[in-house]
Amino acid sequence: MTKFPFDRLVFTPFMVDLERSPLRGHFGAETYVLGAFNPGMTVLPNGNLLFMVRIAEALRQPIRDGKVHAIRWHDGGYVLDGWPLELADTSDPRKFLLHGGGWKIMALTSLSWLLPVEMSPDGLNVVAIHYDKAITPQGSFQCYGTEDARISRMGEGAYLMTTCSVSPERHSTTLYSSENGLDWHFEGIVLDHQNKDMLIFEGLVHGEYWAQTRPLGDLYFAYPPGSEWRSGPSINLATSPDALHWKPRIEPGIRPHAGTAATARMGGGTPPILTEIDGQRGWLTLWHGVEPKEIVGIYRTYWSLLDENEPWKTIGGSHTPLLEPDAELTRPLEDLLYLRDVVFTTGIAELEDRYIVASGEADLACRITHVPKEAFRSA
Repeated sequence: MTKFPFDRLVFTPFMVDLERSPLRGHFGAETYVLGAFNPGMTVLPNGNLLFMVRIAEALRQPIRDGKVHAIRWHDGGYVLDGWPLELADTSDPRKFLLHGGGWKIMALTSLSWLLPVEMSPDGLNVVAIHYDKAITPQGSFQCYGTEDARISRMGEGAYLMTTCSVSPERHSTTLYSSENGLDWHFEGIVLDHQNKDMLIFEGLVHGEYWAQTRPLGDLYFAYPPGSEWRSGPSINLATSPDALHWKPRIEPGIRPHAGTAATARMGGGTPPILTEIDGQRGWLTLWHGVEPKEIVGIYRTYWSLLDENEPWKTIGGSHTPLLEPDAELTRPLEDLLYLRDVVFTTGIAELEDRYIVASGEADLACRITHVPKEAFRSA
């Protein structure tokens, strides 16, 4: 695994004050921070970085009285729901499956909200934690939480943020806008189907907004024998005239290669930024590949360079992971670990000689890595 000079955890569950949690005082059960991770990242007008950290707040004792419980937003507050244990599969610490529905039905062991954390320009030190500007559920369409922000800086005074909103009604992508990166306005649902990783390009292409998407399902059609591609989740593309109304592109985006199991499942990581890699100008995008292993798999970060004018064409990249899970980083938090083998990259900022890369490590904490530009070489 490549070692970079600055690669460390910079925000952990211990740094979250649950006395200021939006869930505080709504029910009698004790909660704790299951994870403070997957930070959407952008550069603020003052030069500092903003992390929009996913806070997964969980019940300390979800199982009691023969039931497993979950937290749900309801009518401006938060309540607890309980399901009989005999109906639930609790083998995954992040969720539990409910039997008997005829198709897969699950509930979460935590409710997620988004906490703005202002960091120093190098991303290594916390400057301020803005509890008063937290993003929380505001309707039944996100009653099980708001997850995994991705922030795109579209120019001076223009920020767009996508989030995943979770509810029994739908598993949708929601959009927020901001003029300063700290005060966010809810724009609405922009993708109505299950889609975990919508990333808006940081700039227009031929006057249009572009985005990477990753629709999910339980069925994928087979590529023909001998194909270079592997069937399964892939990174698709969509365009929009206004960032609100999105149309899928006909051309495929980034697909898993048949020759490696390390990227058998994939999804978007960082909003594509326009830059130059190894003499080629294009859209740099970092994405995650998942190698099957046990319940969750091994998550690693890879990169691709997309053509500046035809972003469905990959003009550079590497099959070697840029970032891998690092057990040494989480060793001081060993008592809090419930997952391993996961690095999930969610933000990038460009400096003169390096990129600052933000990731979630082990679904537990926020990781910052300074990646020198020479680490990117077109394959």
